[in-house]
Amino acid sequence: MRPDPARPPLYTPEERARRDATIWTLVQGLLAPFQFLVFLVSLFLVLRYLMTGAGYEAATISVVIKTLVLYTIMVTGSIWEKVVFGKWLFAPAFFWEDVVSMGVIALHTLYLFAVLFGIGSSTWQMGVALLAYAIYVVNAAQFVWKLRMARLQSEAESRSGAMTGAPA
Repeated sequence: MRPDPARPPLYTPEERARRDATIWTLVQGLLAPFQFLVFLVSLFLVLRYLMTGAGYEAATISVVIKTLVLYTIMVTGSIWEKVVFGKWLFAPAFFWEDVVSMGVIALHTLYLFAVLFGIGSSTWQMGVALLAYAIYVVNAAQFVWKLRMARLQSEAESRSGAMTGAPA
């Protein structure tokens, strides 16, 4: 798979330098797999509750924890985006990822409100959680794809620099 030559690069050299220099890149790199692990545990607990009727409290706590981790990664991600691209959110390189992230956050927040204010049945609430999780998986795939594109861009630039003798 090669980067599309008609598409602008994901990072300019200046943006890549800022990305590589900021602590927020490491923070995102640590939080993303942690969030995925929290998601997997929570998904198991939610599905177990829906299939057996047991463990509502554990499932609820797990979704709340997943939501708090999501909020944390969103805040730190917007700081990262500001440092790298100069915009808090919706930088062109990550516009659609941010759009889908807003949907993920909206659904997680809907779940929290439903639980806090007793809106809907517990099954409906868990359905909202599952919908939030489904959109989260789409969003995670978007970010994995962007990481892959960034890696391919970097490799292509390295090869190009090696062929021309210019530093990469």
